[in-house]
Amino acid sequence: MRQEIAEQPDAVARLCDVEGAAIAALGQRLRRAPPALVVLAARGTSDNAALYGRYLIETAWGIPVSLAAPSVLTVYRARLRLRRAAVIGLSQSGASPDIVEFLEAARTCGARTIAVTNREDSPLARAAHDTVLLRAGPERSVAATKTYTAQLTALSLLVAAATANHRLAGAHRDLPRRIAAALAADDRIRDVARRWRRIVECVVTSRGYNYATAREAALKLKETCYLPAEPISAVDLLHGPIAVIARGFPVLIAAPPGRVLPGLASLVSGLRSRRAQTVVCSSDRAVLRLAALPVEVPPTPDERLSPHVYAIPMQLLAYHLARARGHDPDHPRGLHKITRAR
Repeated sequence: MRQEIAEQPDAVARLCDVEGAAIAALGQRLRRAPPALVVLAARGTSDNAALYGRYLIETAWGIPVSLAAPSVLTVYRARLRLRRAAVIGLSQSGASPDIVEFLEAARTCGARTIAVTNREDSPLARAAHDTVLLRAGPERSVAATKTYTAQLTALSLLVAAATANHRLAGAHRDLPRRIAAALAADDRIRDVARRWRRIVECVVTSRGYNYATAREAALKLKETCYLPAEPISAVDLLHGPIAVIARGFPVLIAAPPGRVLPGLASLVSGLRSRRAQTVVCSSDRAVLRLAALPVEVPPTPDERLSPHVYAIPMQLLAYHLARARGHDPDHPRGLHKITRAR
């Protein structure tokens, strides 16, 4: 897991270099014939990448997005009206049976189907009209890391091409360097993990594009640390769940600069007054000063690409916290790299 976390700058750079032209061509085709609806189908870590895709597609492209419930097609055998829809299936292995079956069924219902996968010869790639390859190289760790950031990058490149957004497309050139800079927080995060090693639960929160980061961080903490981690959006946290947060309660927060920062800063301030044990990942010095345990993250000039960078400290925390708690993050109990459940 630690090795694959470190491979992410190279993995993202390789995706942009090797697959960039194919993604741009697919984006141009989608721009000429834009879908009326986009449906994203995924499970596990890929589902968190899909959540990011929903925010990005709706804000940058203006097309409504649905996060698929695969059992609607695979179990209940409904026939959806998808003639003007684009259905994107995301799976690292391309072998998740319900995602493959969902894409196959969506294709018969008239959708244009796109596979986002790390395996060119996978069932998902064969089921789709078009395939975006992640080019991340073999991922051996059960806890996905480099394929998650590759999925985020594939989606942001595709949306940039589909919307002819040259600024967003150009921002990817500096992305590998910023991901590499985020890895420099390793020692600080190891120290945070030592301080958190005895916690029994936590809340993970953010908002906007990085709500996906909060969900992915919570999943990693569950997978590798066996820690009940509740992901919740910063706004939903204020609608009741904040009642559980008292003195010493652990809260992990992704607070990147951008439109959601003022609300997140207000939340961190409120949690400080409750004396919560906050770990705040941010590049904003004012917000970091409010944290019990601040983690400085390199600045990301385009908020839309901040999840690609903020995933890094979250992955490192899951890794170091697992080790601090005496667990092997490469062999999480009861888990396998590919989940065969339908």
